[in-house]
Amino acid sequence: MDTTTILLATGETLRVKGALDEIAKAFENAARSSAGTLAWVEESGSGERLGVAPGQVVWVRTGRD
Repeated sequence: MDTTTILLATGETLRVKGALDEIAKAFENAARSSAGTLAWVEESGSGERLGVAPGQVVWVRTGRD
C-alpha cells in the first residue's frame, strides 16, 4: 500500500493512505474549489478520515516506513 507523508503549518505530520500524485491532486482540487474546502484523506495507521485545509500544507512526500 502506498502512503504519503504531509507536513502541516502547525508542525504536525500526517501519514495517509494513497500515492503521492493522488494525495497532491486532492489538495490541488480542494485549493481550486471554494474557500474552506477541505481535502479528504485517510490516515494510514488508524484508517480515520481526515479533512485537511490545503492552505495548511507545507509539503508532501512519499511516505516512509
